[in-house]
Amino acid sequence: MQRCGVEEVAAALDAEEVTLLLVLRDSEDDEVTRLRSLATARGIPVREGSRSDLWRMARRTESEEPPGVLALVGRDPGASVERVLSTGGLVWLLAGARYPVNIGFTIRTAEVSGASAVFVDGELSHSERKAAIRASMKAHRFMPVHWVDGGALVESARQAGFRVIALEDCGDTEPWDADLAGDVLLVVGGEHDGIPDSILGASDSVVRVPMAGFVPSYNLQAPMAVVAAEALRQRSP
Repeated sequence: MQRCGVEEVAAALDAEEVTLLLVLRDSEDDEVTRLRSLATARGIPVREGSRSDLWRMARRTESEEPPGVLALVGRDPGASVERVLSTGGLVWLLAGARYPVNIGFTIRTAEVSGASAVFVDGELSHSERKAAIRASMKAHRFMPVHWVDGGALVESARQAGFRVIALEDCGDTEPWDADLAGDVLLVVGGEHDGIPDSILGASDSVVRVPMAGFVPSYNLQAPMAVVAAEALRQRSP
């Protein structure tokens, strides 16, 4: 998803679908300026970031200096629900999550693990949604995040050819035994009530993250992180 530094970004602009450039603010590098102008001419959004922004977001290299430019490929942060589903990939639905910080952490986990989008079905106020975005480290800048009706989203995803996989304690399959490749909608339930029965009943399979401790459940983002990492492993070339 990320192309890091002038050489990778130049190659990406020649051969890949670049959807966003993040450039170092006030950069005096001629090649960064050229790449920025090229992206602008092609209608590719360009955003500026500080040295700390680019250092924090860049894929780690041996250099202690931040790269002058990063490129996002293969994912359009502004994609509509319809476009996400028509494009395919791995997407997440948070069905009934209530707490902004939990939602933000799961959005960030989805973005960093390469998901195509996150859909949130939860009764949050405008200020609570803003708090969730802040907790996600504003990951919505690099991946579509949509607030939806969960039941309708599941139906649309199934019609688009997605398999629906729920994460619930009642599952009899562990993540590493599940097929997480292809077009998949992964569903995580709310903190109190879990996945609604209507969505659970519409799922093709149910995955359970194993537990061995005394406390009866993980926090919301923990099982999601486990499954996200396993999905990334299965889907990596």
